[in-house]
Amino acid sequence: MRRRNALLMLGSLALSKPRAFDNTGGKEDMKQEVKTDKAPKAIGPYSQGVIANGFVFCSGQIPLDPASGELNTGPIEDQARLVLNNLGAVLGAAGSSFDRVVKTTIFLQDMNDFSKVNQV
Repeated sequence: MRRRNALLMLGSLALSKPRAFDNTGGKEDMKQEVKTDKAPKAIGPYSQGVIANGFVFCSGQIPLDPASGELNTGPIEDQARLVLNNLGAVLGAAGSSFDRVVKTTIFLQDMNDFSKVNQV
C-alpha cells in the first residue's frame, strides 16, 4: 500500500484591523512568532507561524497529531482534517481564524485526492 500525505500551506491572512491609519511613520512592524501546543511543534528551524505587518504567515503542515507527534497515514480525508485543525490552532494562537484567510496553497502527492480534500 502506498503512503499518501496531504501537505497544506497557508500563505497570508488578514489579522485584526486595516493599516490605513498606521502611526509607525512607514517603519516596518516587528515580527512576532506564533506558538501553540494545540498544533505540532516545529520539526526544524522554523516557526508554526509569524505575525508581520498585520498578516499571519503559517508554516506548511503535514498530518501530525499534536499530542503524540505521530504521522497520520490514514484516509486522505482524515489527514486533511488533521492538517486543517492544526492550522486552525495556529491561526487561533495568532488571534485570527479561517474566515480571514487570503491565500491557501495545497500540495498533494496524488491529484486524484483533490476532490476529497476539497470537500473537507
